[in-house]
Amino acid sequence: MKAIMEKAMKAGAMGMTTALIYPPSSFAKTDELIEMAKVAGKYGGIYASHMRDEGKGLVTAVREAIEIGEKGGLPVEIFHLKAAYQPGWGTLMKKAGEEVDQARARGVDVAADMYLYTAGGTGLEAVVPSWAFEGGYEKLAERLKDPAVRIRLKDEIKTGSPGWWNIVEASGGWENIVLVNARNKENAKFEGKNLAEIARELNKEPADAAFDLVLGGEGRVLAIYHMMSEEDIATALSFPWTGIGSDAGASLKPGEVDTLGLAHPRAYGNFPRLIARYVREKKVISLPEAIRKLTSWAAARMRLDSRGLIKEGCWADVVIFDYDKIQDRATYEKPFLSPEGIDYVLVNGVVVVEKGKHTGARPGKVIYGPGRK
Repeated sequence: MKAIMEKAMKAGAMGMTTALIYPPSSFAKTDELIEMAKVAGKYGGIYASHMRDEGKGLVTAVREAIEIGEKGGLPVEIFHLKAAYQPGWGTLMKKAGEEVDQARARGVDVAADMYLYTAGGTGLEAVVPSWAFEGGYEKLAERLKDPAVRIRLKDEIKTGSPGWWNIVEASGGWENIVLVNARNKENAKFEGKNLAEIARELNKEPADAAFDLVLGGEGRVLAIYHMMSEEDIATALSFPWTGIGSDAGASLKPGEVDTLGLAHPRAYGNFPRLIARYVREKKVISLPEAIRKLTSWAAARMRLDSRGLIKEGCWADVVIFDYDKIQDRATYEKPFLSPEGIDYVLVNGVVVVEKGKHTGARPGKVIYGPGRK
């Protein structure tokens, strides 16, 4: 594994990443990840992580991420920082911030990025305890079809399961989990409805409805989970070390779902939303601070030379917007609406958006990590 990591870093990877709430990553131990991080760090890479727990165990998960960076000798980026646990709203995020502040004070290069919505989005299979994924999706399907296993899984959704982040608990119940992509023509009629509603229509328990939707999907069935608070978003934005990330895939064409198939407004609205909602409307942070989080901070975190600033010697990546008019329009109901108030965008000195319309130009360049030979 370390040899594979070294090969990737020499090929130009930016670093290593983990998604520790999802199987099979959830089975990885901290010591194993530290050993991998040492290799990525040797070539100037970073460690970016979807942490092991974003709910009740958030603080412990933050400590683990910090430990991997500190012992691995490389910067840590916590991606889509959130406090997804209703009983911990108002307190968990502050405690997580204190952990990061303490680590930074002793010289650990740790920071985070976030999206600006109170709902996350991921596969519906995330409602299934991790142990059921052992052996891959074929084994998962076998277990979900077994009535005895279902009884155990449903019990564990209520009681918890070792090493599993309970996303149903984090969401505050099935009524806060909304199906957005069924990957099945027959089940498409349920898209936009929450699991409690779907269960009533099917005359099933919500867990059984979820399991059946997962089994019926031709590909990864996707859902939106309403599980964060506005207060915690504002708290996280106030940390000087948070940046902005959409946690969305790219769309092949404007106005379409991203390549992950996940319909979430963050794909089209996250960045203008920072200025429209959290600077202009709510005044959570200042405009210069918002611009820093969107530009130079992101470039610095990813070790991108000559990016993120407008000054001589830098690549001319420029966004020209109208402060009074900039507005995200994407919603949970209509997630593919483009923002307003962004008149021009230049990439590498070439105009790619003119008067709000894409010019068809594609002047982007592949950017490699520092280990590339």
